[in-house]
Amino acid sequence: MRILHIFRAPVGGLFRHVRDLASEQARAGHEVGIVCDSRTGGAMTEEALAELDSILSLGILRIPMPRLPGPADLTALHTVRQHVTSCKADILHGHGAKGGLYARLSRTATKAIYTAHGGSLHYSWKTPHGALFLGVEKALLSRTDGMIFVCDYERRTFEEKIGQVKCAHAVIHNGLREDEFTPVLPEADAADILFVGELRMLKGVDILLEALALLRKRGRPVSALIVGDGPDRQEFEELVERLDLAEQIRLPGAMPARKAFPKGRVMVVPSRAESFPYIVLEAQAAGLPLIASNVGGIPEMTEPASLVPPEDPAALAERIISVLDDPDVENLATERIPALRKQFSITTMAERALEFYADLTGGRP
Repeated sequence: MRILHIFRAPVGGLFRHVRDLASEQARAGHEVGIVCDSRTGGAMTEEALAELDSILSLGILRIPMPRLPGPADLTALHTVRQHVTSCKADILHGHGAKGGLYARLSRTATKAIYTAHGGSLHYSWKTPHGALFLGVEKALLSRTDGMIFVCDYERRTFEEKIGQVKCAHAVIHNGLREDEFTPVLPEADAADILFVGELRMLKGVDILLEALALLRKRGRPVSALIVGDGPDRQEFEELVERLDLAEQIRLPGAMPARKAFPKGRVMVVPSRAESFPYIVLEAQAAGLPLIASNVGGIPEMTEPASLVPPEDPAALAERIISVLDDPDVENLATERIPALRKQFSITTMAERALEFYADLTGGRP
């Protein structure tokens, strides 16, 4: 098959998903290409795209894609349509709100598939922006041949906010490479708590800081390494100072997850909202004990004992102490790796996606 993956920002979990999916599809013998924004990314993005470009026979097209709707979308959409025609693609797989928009509006003799990855589903009909984004999602249903949801939570949310999914659809969980299911041992000077992710309010970094401040007031200072970068970094740095946590907290910036894992003993994911975050899978596959908010698709990939209510610093503080004081917690985390490998492999993810494409096109992967 000739497959084009279309999305906006080559960063974060969505990019990780597309990169893994496209790579596996290319290795399986299909002709695969990528269309994404030219103004987003950094050194790590450029390195990843260069590696992809060497194995994708349909290449990588980077064009300016605005984050918010506007006149520039017309120029970008025209370019995408021309590229789709020249590639003679069988499958257009749009990822995220913008990728889903371009893929479905470029659909001609091709099949258009959409994966939301959260995106517009984080919005509410009660706000002007939310009504616009969700209204567009509803209007595009008639141009959607198939939908792949990364978790059942995403499917349920889509049906609650947009309506019943009448086209072909499937829930296909994200997967990891085989080498990622290798336990990581903490370094001698590892922090008690590790956070890895984008530094923005949605990820709940402030909730983690408030929980650590509660523990300090109780005479139980806990160290934390907050790895990542993002639009709210300065606000979090100021909160560290206000809560008198400067001696306990370090914010070293962004680094690859596997490089960060040895630097912490317990992974904390205090998000206010999520779809199916890779970092939760990656941390568990590395054998890190986990504490995560009970939101989105996180309960579909972890044990109930790992979950805490979202936006509850007191509950998070209690769980942090119980995990840090549990002598068996590291062994239990390592023992879960074989079950995770069986359920969340990249091979399974790619094979199921190809089967879904083949069902839509009447072909065989």
